Amino acid sequence: MSDYSKELTVARKAADKASQIIQKYQINNNFSVDFKGKNDLVTEADLKSEETIISTLKEEFSEDEIMAEETAQKKIMPGGRTWIIDPIDGTTNFAHGFPIYCVSIALWEDKQPKVGLVLEVSRKEYFTAIVGKGAYLNGDPMSVSSVDSLDDAMIGTGFPYNDMSLVDDYVRFFRWLLENSQGVRRPGAASYDLCSVAAGRFDGFYEYSLNPWDVGAAALIVQEAGGKVSDWEGYDNWLFGKRIVAGNPTVQEQLLQAIREHFPTKSLAI
Repeated sequence: MSDYSKELTVARKAADKASQIIQKYQINNNFSVDFKGKNDLVTEADLKSEETIISTLKEEFSEDEIMAEETAQKKIMPGGRTWIIDPIDGTTNFAHGFPIYCVSIALWEDKQPKVGLVLEVSRKEYFTAIVGKGAYLNGDPMSVSSVDSLDDAMIGTGFPYNDMSLVDDYVRFFRWLLENSQGVRRPGAASYDLCSVAAGRFDGFYEYSLNPWDVGAAALIVQEAGGKVSDWEGYDNWLFGKRIVAGNPTVQEQLLQAIREHFPTKSLAI
């Protein structure tokens, strides 16, 4: 049975190559930008990064399935080994020359996360985890915070950009959080937000309208750092359920309860 150390090594190799491509595009500031939907950007760098990541993984693991943002064919998780890839999480940030933007690579097997890597390109921060072996930031162990009250917590979130179905409730809840926490931040890349929970920078995080490649790696990193991850109903349907809440165990539960109180029941799940 694999200890997944080789898989993490290859994932890091793929992320390194992708990072070099992304940085080159950013330095030259010469790339095309297209739209997959309203406010949903894709750049040449996304496509080249994804192509490089997939080819690097396939060199070592040719039989594994791939679920990648720009070329995703499958909308359900196969039963075997599947790599979930976001070539640039935070494309809008990247396109505007604004950090933060990340490469996210996860390996799932038997529908469970096994390996997670998130590289924040602009700061060269590697967040990594192998199931059962803890979470690390640039090789050093990391853990979620010990804050035990939402009143004392810094919370991360993301703003809806193309799905406005919950925006009125979202804004009301955002205001409530401003009054009942130490602050709310929106870096613009869900994988980084979750890794900030794992590193104890954020005490909690919530968002809706997410995809598997946004959370597939970073949620495992949170869990391996001692944190808790669920959907908005408190269950485990966060990979495909589009709604996620994470944090240290105490703040996550308080944040989850607050979400339940501020959003209609029908909004908690899709």
